[in-house]
Amino acid sequence: VQLQASGGGFVQAGDSLRLSCAAPRRTFSNNAVGWFRQAPGKGREFVSSISWNGRTVSHADSVKGRFTISRDSAVYLQMNDLKPEDTAVYYCAVGISAYSGPNSDSYRYWGQGTLVTVSS
Repeated sequence: VQLQASGGGFVQAGDSLRLSCAAPRRTFSNNAVGWFRQAPGKGREFVSSISWNGRTVSHADSVKGRFTISRDSAVYLQMNDLKPEDTAVYYCAVGISAYSGPNSDSYRYWGQGTLVTVSS
């Protein structure tokens, strides 16, 4: 299964970006989808997740109030008020069930990632 994350770029602190995660039809229609990120020299960390029906979402404390996750046929991560510490490669992943939380072991398919760079 091939996931395609897109929407990354180079922005200034305080700007916004919208990331998209697309996949072949029905790849994640019954599964949760999550966003993770990996900053240079650091491990992968959870950002946000959304349940199969979009009714349950979860965010890391570091992005609460700034990031919003949503879905229709694709999954989106709206990132507002970006900070330099948000700089990372962002990955989307398909959960192994309808509800998946912050544990990366709960996800089975991973996209190639999209780079977000936030300048101060």
